[in-house]
Amino acid sequence: MKTGLVKRAFKYRFHPTNEQAAELSRTFGCVRKVYNLVLEARTVAWFQRQERVNYNATSAMLTQWKKTEELAFLCEVSSVPLQQTLRHLQGAFSNFFEGRAKYPRFKSKKRNRRCAEYTRSAFTYRDGALTLAKMKSPLAIVWSRPLPEGAEPSTVTVSQDSAGRWFVSMLCEDASVRPLPALDTAVGIDAGITTLATLSTGEKITNPRHERRDRTRLARAQRVLAKKEKGSRNRDKARIKVAKVHARIADRRRDFLHQLTTRLVRENQTIVIEDLTVRNMVKNKSLARAISDAAWTDMRSMLEYKCAWYGRNLVAIDRWFPSTRLCSACGTVEDKLPLNVREWTCGCGARHDRDVNAACNILAAGLAVTACGAGVRPQRESSRTGQPAAKQEPLTAK
Repeated sequence: MKTGLVKRAFKYRFHPTNEQAAELSRTFGCVRKVYNLVLEARTVAWFQRQERVNYNATSAMLTQWKKTEELAFLCEVSSVPLQQTLRHLQGAFSNFFEGRAKYPRFKSKKRNRRCAEYTRSAFTYRDGALTLAKMKSPLAIVWSRPLPEGAEPSTVTVSQDSAGRWFVSMLCEDASVRPLPALDTAVGIDAGITTLATLSTGEKITNPRHERRDRTRLARAQRVLAKKEKGSRNRDKARIKVAKVHARIADRRRDFLHQLTTRLVRENQTIVIEDLTVRNMVKNKSLARAISDAAWTDMRSMLEYKCAWYGRNLVAIDRWFPSTRLCSACGTVEDKLPLNVREWTCGCGARHDRDVNAACNILAAGLAVTACGAGVRPQRESSRTGQPAAKQEPLTAK
């Protein structure tokens, strides 16, 4: 990683004036309108004529639309967010054609995030004051933390969440992000529900269960919402109250995960995790709510970019690796181990805590992969003559 080239987004709340809020709301609407119009045009071209429309063609379309009487209102907002949404749609189609994503979908006024992106030509940042295009005064930003010294935003994204809160995200180059001093420690992490993360060191990090702690408050707000007449002003007020409870849960969960992942990255040179398919796991109706509240995907994404920033190694082992059923002492794989069994004894006499044993096996498998490039699945046979590749690395580095 090259020092000084890391780009970070610094997100802050701000409180717009009535004039600024109206301008931003118009911009959000125009961005959504342009996105849907271009998506419709590209969809017709692709499915009817098998024709790929590029960014330059959609930009020309936007210019022509602004000249029509029906879409003349597009000229009332800054042109930069409209051009940016064309670039975002171009990226979505590139991902689709290359097989990395599904076909782009239309934006909904109620379901999709309200946001607009401004590049350097559409805002001014001077002496801590940020002023967007088409606005006379700077935004009243709540500076919860300072920007990096000497940093200049290259892109500004303004958004409003479902709870009515306004946010501005500034993308800056942060020269302070540098690789941390190298360590000789490694840790394996076994993700769970009751225990959010069990480390190979034996430490267990309890799942705060943020959604469960606010479940009563959320249920009460949802009951009030269900009794309101659709389309009424009171229903909109009740919807915002529900959204605020959800926002409170998400904020607390995100803050906890940031603290946890930062500590893990600072204390360990190598971090080994499981490659879990959360998308399939949440199909279990009995566990879907608890799995979603645990936010394993968010924890993994945080570990990924923080390890890249600070020069750490993140290893994801095969999701089918039987870390729980594998004895970390002799390498024997148990045939079955129900979920209600939290401790078990191997035939060799070793007694294991289910989660700690899994974390130790995850660490050993990750170290074997990094050391010799071996696979992470152990030998199928239960014979103890010879160790699998996952056991070739000692478990002393914890």
